[in-house]
Amino acid sequence: MTTAPPYGRVVAENDTKKRKVLFFTKSSDFEHDPVKRKGESPSLSETILRKIDGFEIVPTKDGRVFDNELTQYDAFFFFTSGNLIETGTDNCPPMSPRGKEALLAAIRDGKGFLGVHSASATFRSEGNGFETQEHPDPYIAMLGGEFISHGSQQQAQVKIVDPKFPGLQDSGETFCITEEWYSLKNFSKDIHVLLVLETEGMHDPDYRRPPFPIAWARIEGKGRVYYNAMGHRDDVWTSERFLAMLTGALSWVTRREHAKLVANLSRVTPGAWALPPKD
Repeated sequence: MTTAPPYGRVVAENDTKKRKVLFFTKSSDFEHDPVKRKGESPSLSETILRKIDGFEIVPTKDGRVFDNELTQYDAFFFFTSGNLIETGTDNCPPMSPRGKEALLAAIRDGKGFLGVHSASATFRSEGNGFETQEHPDPYIAMLGGEFISHGSQQQAQVKIVDPKFPGLQDSGETFCITEEWYSLKNFSKDIHVLLVLETEGMHDPDYRRPPFPIAWARIEGKGRVYYNAMGHRDDVWTSERFLAMLTGALSWVTRREHAKLVANLSRVTPGAWALPPKD
């Protein structure tokens, strides 16, 4: 039995099964503070995620995990960076090409995927970052967008496009926070935009462009995909707003909650394809 509360959101009743989520934080490029471990102590992001009821969070930086059986997981959560097939910055074992293919196949077959912040700076396109690619890396095509650059950390306004989506019900129409804002490109045309960065008044050339999406949801084969560009700062991770977003996103990608998706990129951010100046 399900109930359909306001806004068309559907919540499964009596669904007490704990979802198992692989939280992958390998950093082949820049390693962000929320995923850094101090010795055997868990990172801040691991600690935060383990507070969410109903999910078994399995954290790892070891890319060899994708060469093993992936059917045990309900979803994969990436806070990663760089080419994960390379050892890179954190010196943790990389993914294999076969492991990368297995991940993408698992998502197409129905597993969930959630990425935050530098998940969009993972498996980046080769060449000039300020150009769009007709055929980006398969991982980027799955995610639905790709990192270009970022300017200095600053306060900015975010517009909530879909307050019906799990985790966004109590966020209002807009909010302002300080964050390291990513400028993004290579948006999939089928994304359901959730959050839009209002670029007017921001400083640094990275944001000299019309408003563009910073969070969205999409379907990849049979799998559900969610991305949110927030998450650079510790105080974002410890905020109730971000925790609510992640809880809702985890519930959606693991099919505990459901939401109607509509491809709305061209309607809500018609200038999203206009990239910032190269200089």
